[in-house]
Amino acid sequence: MTNTTHFGYKTVAEDDKVREVAKVFHSVAAKYDIMNDVMSAGLHRLWKTFTIANAAVRPGFKCLDIAGGTGDLAKVFAKQAGPTGEVWLTDINESMLRVGRDRLLNRGLLTPTLLCDAEKLPFPDNYFDRVSVAFGLRNMTHKDQALAEMRRVLKPGGKLLVLEFSKVAEPLQKPYDLYSFKILPWMGQKIAGDAESYRYLAESIRMHPDQETLKTMMEEAGLERVTYYNLTAGVAALHTGIKL
Repeated sequence: MTNTTHFGYKTVAEDDKVREVAKVFHSVAAKYDIMNDVMSAGLHRLWKTFTIANAAVRPGFKCLDIAGGTGDLAKVFAKQAGPTGEVWLTDINESMLRVGRDRLLNRGLLTPTLLCDAEKLPFPDNYFDRVSVAFGLRNMTHKDQALAEMRRVLKPGGKLLVLEFSKVAEPLQKPYDLYSFKILPWMGQKIAGDAESYRYLAESIRMHPDQETLKTMMEEAGLERVTYYNLTAGVAALHTGIKL
């Protein structure tokens, strides 16, 4: 029997989801930063700055940025970790990873990049001081498996940071829905010639676990001291957890 999962609001076979998500990001890779600016009205930059501050990367740290896309976090982590550190930029999508790799090279940052699946990380146990995933967890088919893998590769005392779109505060729900399902696909068509990918991204946000559910999932994966910070009234949230 074929296992099924959600691709936006559709129910699809798990293998089909992997292919469909790949198509979305192959389509939007070249304009991914513009897309993020559109989706968040530019606020994703502030949310990432907050995430970077919470990561508190120090010289010599080993860091893993999962689903790192265009390299916004890896770029800063590489500068903070310095020449004695080790920062890996990874993504399951080759188009996204290529954009991120080229951007890092253009800034003179020679940091390793790797095409890999967050549900099967090719790294040893207890290796990284920090693991981050920004706007990538909701696209993963087995989020519990991915979180368990992220914990596995963390050193004892290491921190996981999950930045993701989340459940918005109730008073904003109606205008947020209008923006997400009407305006966003229209802008996607105008800016990137791709309304469907933007519609999927809006749907994927709604299907993603809310703040408390994700907190519980991180705890069930074995992380301790899990907490979250609502950003912009819950449009996004940063979850952090420690491996003890």
